[in-house]
Amino acid sequence: MQGKLSIVPTPLGNLGDMTTRALEVLRAADAVCAEDTRVTGKLLAHFGIEAQLERCDENVIAKRSENLVQRMKAGERIAFCSDAGMPGISDPGLVLVDCARDAGVPVEVLPGPAAVTTALVAAGFPGTAFYFGGFFPRKDKERREILTSLASLDAALVFYESPHRVAGAMAVIAQEYEKRKVALCRELTKLHEEVLRLPADELADNLEARDSIKGEIVIVIAPPDGQPRAIDLNDSALHDRIREELASGKPKSALAKELAHEFGVSKNEFYDLIHRLNS
Repeated sequence: MQGKLSIVPTPLGNLGDMTTRALEVLRAADAVCAEDTRVTGKLLAHFGIEAQLERCDENVIAKRSENLVQRMKAGERIAFCSDAGMPGISDPGLVLVDCARDAGVPVEVLPGPAAVTTALVAAGFPGTAFYFGGFFPRKDKERREILTSLASLDAALVFYESPHRVAGAMAVIAQEYEKRKVALCRELTKLHEEVLRLPADELADNLEARDSIKGEIVIVIAPPDGQPRAIDLNDSALHDRIREELASGKPKSALAKELAHEFGVSKNEFYDLIHRLNS
C-alpha cells in the first residue's frame, strides 16, 4: 500500500465540528503525529480511536521530518494534527508538508475548521480581501512597523494573539488606527465564545479595564474607510500644508492623526515627518 501524509483539521473547541472523513483517516493511520500528544490523545479517546501517537511540535518537527518521509515512502500512512483547527496555519505542520512534497510523497489535506476564516466571518467587516499575519509581534516596535506597512492596504487584517499580550497589542493598534473598527474574537465555537466589535480606541479601553483575559484570541482589523488618497511624504505641497497647520497652532499629535486618517498612512510616519519639518 502506498504511504501518504494526511493533514487532519480538528475542532476549534466544539467536538461536534469533527468530520466523518477526519475520523476515518485517523482510524486508518499507522501513526498520528501531533503538536501536543496530550491534546490529541484526549480527542482520539473521546471518539474511541486507538492510534500510535507521536510528538511532532515546533521543537522537533524539522529533525523528525526526514525520518517520517522515509516511513511514508515505505508505505506508512501518517496523519498530522494540530492542537486545534487547520494544521499548517501558523503551525509546525507546514514543515512536514513541505518535506513530503519535496520528496514526492502524496499529501492529502482535509478541509475543516480554521480560526482565521471563522473569525473573519464573525467580525462581519465588508470586503472580500484579507491579510493574515499569523501571530501578532511581541514587541511594540515590531507591532508598529507591521501596522505602518499595512495601513493603506484595502483589506481586513487578521492576527492571532495570546490572552496575556492582547491588551498591549490593542493599545498599539489603537495608537496607529484609533477609530478603525476592530473585532476581538475569543474562544470561537466554545461555551464562552465572545466577539467584541468596537473602534480600536474603545476596544483597547475595554481590555485595559478587565481583570483578566482568557482563551484563544483572533484580532480582526477592518479595512480603512473608503480608498485612501495616494500621498508622497516628500511632496512639497504636503510640507507647506504641515507648516501652515503648525503655524496656526495645531498640536503635532492632532495633525498627525488627521493626516493619517486622510491618507491611510501610519500616524507615527506623519508624526516623524512633522517633527522633521518643525525642527
